[in-house]
Amino acid sequence: MSDFKLKIAKLLSGQITCLTQDDIYSMLEVPANTDMGDYAFPCFKLAKELRKAPPMIAKDIVDAIGEVSFLSKVENVNAYINFFVDKTMLVKSVLDNVLTAKENYGLAQAHDKGNVVIDYSSPNIAKPFHVGHLRSTVIGHSLYRIFEALGYNCVGVNHLGDWGTQFGKLIVAYKNYSSKEEVEEKGISELLRIYVLFHDEAEKNPELEQEARDYFTRMEQGDEESLALWSWFKEISLKEFERVYEMLGVTFDSYNGEAFYNDKMAAIIEELEAKGLIEVSEGAKLVRLDEENMAPCLITKKDGSSLYATRDITAAEYRKKTYDFKKCIYVTALQQNLHFAQWFKVIDKMGYDWAKDLVHVPFGMVSMESGSLSTRKGNVLFLEDILKEAVNKTRQVIEEKNPDLPNKEEVAMQVGIGAVIFDDMYNNIIKDIQFSWERVLNFDGETGPYVQYTHARACSVLRKANVAVNHSFSDIDYTVLTDDASVNVIKELADFNSVIEEAANKYEPSYIARYAVDLAQAFNKFYHDNAILVEDEKVKEARLAIVLSVKYVLSNALYLLGIKSPEQM
Repeated sequence: MSDFKLKIAKLLSGQITCLTQDDIYSMLEVPANTDMGDYAFPCFKLAKELRKAPPMIAKDIVDAIGEVSFLSKVENVNAYINFFVDKTMLVKSVLDNVLTAKENYGLAQAHDKGNVVIDYSSPNIAKPFHVGHLRSTVIGHSLYRIFEALGYNCVGVNHLGDWGTQFGKLIVAYKNYSSKEEVEEKGISELLRIYVLFHDEAEKNPELEQEARDYFTRMEQGDEESLALWSWFKEISLKEFERVYEMLGVTFDSYNGEAFYNDKMAAIIEELEAKGLIEVSEGAKLVRLDEENMAPCLITKKDGSSLYATRDITAAEYRKKTYDFKKCIYVTALQQNLHFAQWFKVIDKMGYDWAKDLVHVPFGMVSMESGSLSTRKGNVLFLEDILKEAVNKTRQVIEEKNPDLPNKEEVAMQVGIGAVIFDDMYNNIIKDIQFSWERVLNFDGETGPYVQYTHARACSVLRKANVAVNHSFSDIDYTVLTDDASVNVIKELADFNSVIEEAANKYEPSYIARYAVDLAQAFNKFYHDNAILVEDEKVKEARLAIVLSVKYVLSNALYLLGIKSPEQM
């Protein structure tokens, strides 16, 4: 529909001289009731400029427009101008576009618009990959695919939390409460056990906290024993993480974490000092942000050790020099808003105009029905356990409803894991989520399995009709596709590109998820109202063109969310 919207905006711009074409385009609305047209333009804003009542303005513009080839009707209702797109032209335009692009519809094949760096997932080493890490991982992965679909070259960075005082705590905990054999046998679950135990014991013996800080200082000073333990903990963690990433289908272009920047921070601190931005307060180095009404940004502690901001500023400069990014996007929790606002401002005060290209994409928190997540207290739900349970539940449904399904294990993986991802993506990312097994594994309604099932239904129809995925339609009779159910599907297909752009502009994958549900619902209504495999070849061919188009677009929408599209369920 976006092509027709642009045509209408051009048409109106010839009659409305006090607004730009872009202004007119943004003001065009889609009426909730199709009886009021495909697009509507409100004339209220023109009253002051034209010194006329809005209904009179609408009537004058309609009279001046007259008949237009791509519109079946233009009428004014009160202060609105309603535009009715010619249905046959609409159907032809959209289906031709989809069936020409085929599986590439909506997905740019050239990534030449510049680099977009996306920092996502970034779990802390030596801590379990739990349900709270899901959001950053799947949101970032989806944004990666969305920006690629628009023609950018994306660089996915897993900025591992592999440095900091928590490693001093873990070293103390390991020496006091565990052994090499236990860690090798139990892996990250043993590291979690002793990390929780450390905090329990530190409440009774605060000296443990100082001992942990001392060990981290040794790490920063290059102590071989401390660094060997740190490296070992990191190796164990990465094995665990990779297993989960493989299940989610998530990959990264860089695993440069906090430790990677250890030898690069001194130059940044020197640069800050040379530019007169550093102030020393009680031994700590900081950058004042009083004029921005923000607390100072701490650069080093009084003992000289670095902080998150130090490493983030260093990483940003490194990424700019390495990738010359158009945008550098950070997908982290809403609670980190102030942190990002502070060090983004420091980059700006350093005189770098690319500070405006740094984007924080905040998301709401995940809690469990039993309470908030806390690694320190051990109140976590391992993400791997969630994914495995979702696959198991899906497998049970398949055994009940379609026991002869080929590739049952593969489909159970695709649907179970897809259900978990889709549940996270369906709501605005800023919204807090309470993890619920009942909701995640609900296979009805506005869910991932519903969209996947609709895709499988389209594939089933195509198989029965012996229509290959790369089938080329010729001489489609578009006039047989002007019923409401067919036109509504066509309108949804037409909106795919603009939905992708909106999702990128708002950094909001939920636009894609909601679109996928809307398209699935429109297709199922079309499928219910219109017999497809009929004797009339022209009708059958035209309706199969819609089925194949929906198959392409549902598959691509799910791809942008990081979800597979099974052809049978």
